[in-house]
Amino acid sequence: MNNKERLKKQIKHKELQIKKLHLHQSSSEVCEQLYNTMILEKAILKKELENMEKNPVIERIKAILPRREKLICDYFKG
Repeated sequence: MNNKERLKKQIKHKELQIKKLHLHQSSSEVCEQLYNTMILEKAILKKELENMEKNPVIERIKAILPRREKLICDYFKG
């Protein structure tokens, strides 16, 4: 099993745990903290998977090219 498949399997497992904990989330503080922890762990796994799927050559080129900083007014153009 390669790393991508392993990460996908872990994400599915976290989603199942989150669904189970969601039912008991409001019942106690411990459940709520565990639920929040699971959400964070799932987000970390998704980010790892996303980073694995990026093309390393393109990412190196992006790092070399100069970037123009976005200004708040850039979001309101159009």
